[in-house]
Amino acid sequence: MPEQTHFSLHKKLYTSLYRIRRVEEEVVRIYPTDKIKSPVHLSIGQEAVSVGVCEALKEQDVAFGSYRSHALYIAKGGDLKGMMAELYGKSTGSSKGKGGSMHLVDVSKGLICTSAVVATTIPTAIGYAYALKYQGKNSVVASFLGDGATEEGVFYESLNFAAIKKLPVFFICENNSYAIHTHQNSRQVKSGICERVASFGIPAIKIEGNDVLKIYDTIRDIREKMCKGEIEPHFIECETYRWKEHVGPSEDYALGYRTKEELKPWVENDQVKEIGKLLSQHTRKELELAVEKEIKEAIASAEKSDFPSLAELYTDVFQG
Repeated sequence: MPEQTHFSLHKKLYTSLYRIRRVEEEVVRIYPTDKIKSPVHLSIGQEAVSVGVCEALKEQDVAFGSYRSHALYIAKGGDLKGMMAELYGKSTGSSKGKGGSMHLVDVSKGLICTSAVVATTIPTAIGYAYALKYQGKNSVVASFLGDGATEEGVFYESLNFAAIKKLPVFFICENNSYAIHTHQNSRQVKSGICERVASFGIPAIKIEGNDVLKIYDTIRDIREKMCKGEIEPHFIECETYRWKEHVGPSEDYALGYRTKEELKPWVENDQVKEIGKLLSQHTRKELELAVEKEIKEAIASAEKSDFPSLAELYTDVFQG
């Protein structure tokens, strides 16, 4: 890859990583004031997965996510003002202030939906991928899920259907080792998720170390093959780690289910800092100033926006 191309990629990756980190740090700061009207599941520490994947996807590709949705929303190019307003429960939010942190959406940028219920967007993503193949469109679907979602029956049903139909879908497993407070080793007799997925005839790759460049390279290479007609589902397990509590702005190491010592190597390998090292101080400063301005404007817009009117109780409601 030419040096200029490397530089451009590193700028994009750093901007996205830094934007997610700083947005969530601002959420941590604001949350105790009760201005944010929604529970928040923060992605601090896990930014590399969404950034690496979304940077490798093409403009026409789409994504479905889970309740830990901020990183995916931002990495896919979602409108930041819309996201902050949604957290504030305001009418200018991405879901009109009625969905909150766990139900972010920006269809114009290819983020179709996120959901508060574990594994529910996996079959939805599969249906979307089936429609894309049926229509002959050159797009792929990225279905983001946690390691806990791999314990749901619908995950295996979706794997089977995707394999049979050879659907253009990436299953992106953000494996942070914990389903709320329970470690994977306490939930699964054998922790080899990739081995289980491979039994369906689906290529399964495990990426260790929360490495944003490896994630990017892996998705980019597979996406290029799909562009040439080599369409089949792929499962990518990305090892990562959340620094904050399962839900909320605080830390939870005092609860005893995990330790600060376990966190230490992940902080040392912080991808925001590691990618930042690949850029000059001047370049980093320029990018950071632009992001800080964007975040400040998004928060100000959320705070001055109105709450939804009572009439909104009766819109977007469907009767069978």
